[in-house]
Amino acid sequence: MSGADRIAVTADGDWTGDVDEDEGVVVNWFAGEGGAVDVGDALCEIQVEKVGVDIEAPADGTVVEIVFSEDDEFTIGDTLAWIEPE
Repeated sequence: MSGADRIAVTADGDWTGDVDEDEGVVVNWFAGEGGAVDVGDALCEIQVEKVGVDIEAPADGTVVEIVFSEDDEFTIGDTLAWIEPE
């Protein structure tokens, strides 16, 4: 499968309306590169304004790249990881 078929795991969602900050930090990864995931699985925990949020897998597949490591800062909307769908 080509890189064009990969699905971005982004730091956004309904919860963004509850925070004023536009930056956060990756707290913990629950899935690593090469790990199989199902849609809805918690992939990582992020923290924005002292609020912890689990970022879920948007599709079934394999985590092929983690862009931000634990303790890395990101901006809301950034791609945190890439999944290659099944």
